[in-house]
Amino acid sequence: MKLTKSDFNLTTLEDELRVDGLCRELLMAFYYEKTASGLSEHDATQLANSADYFVRDYLVGARQLNLLETEGKEVRRFAGNWYIINTLEPDIAELEVHLKAVCEFFRYLAESGNISYEAFAGIESNCASVEFYRDRIESFWNIQGDGYFEWEAGCSLKND
Repeated sequence: MKLTKSDFNLTTLEDELRVDGLCRELLMAFYYEKTASGLSEHDATQLANSADYFVRDYLVGARQLNLLETEGKEVRRFAGNWYIINTLEPDIAELEVHLKAVCEFFRYLAESGNISYEAFAGIESNCASVEFYRDRIESFWNIQGDGYFEWEAGCSLKND
């Protein structure tokens, strides 16, 4: 399935709803691709659900970003900040599941020609930074006083 970048642009609430639906369709195609390649329905569901969390909750819902223009720094922001502050009990094992799914989903987009392999390489690299994310979770739990601002600056959600 060849996608058009402009179809994933977000400027209005209507755009967000439309893009959310497009992402849902794309995630279902990803799920079917995984089951067709031999992954069990259970494992394909887990993979698609974790990718969905990143794509629809983070990229589209929270950040209002175009899926097909995603760069590795968004994975870093997601895993090193947004996931941690938006999860009751951030856990590196759970986060690793999400990161594996994000990597596989963007590999799927690269293999289908919808993102460049260069963009995928940046995403893949940031998905592999597990020790950095482990440290971010641990340091989050150790915040004292007004230390949040220093913690947040270490992997900020603010655009460069």
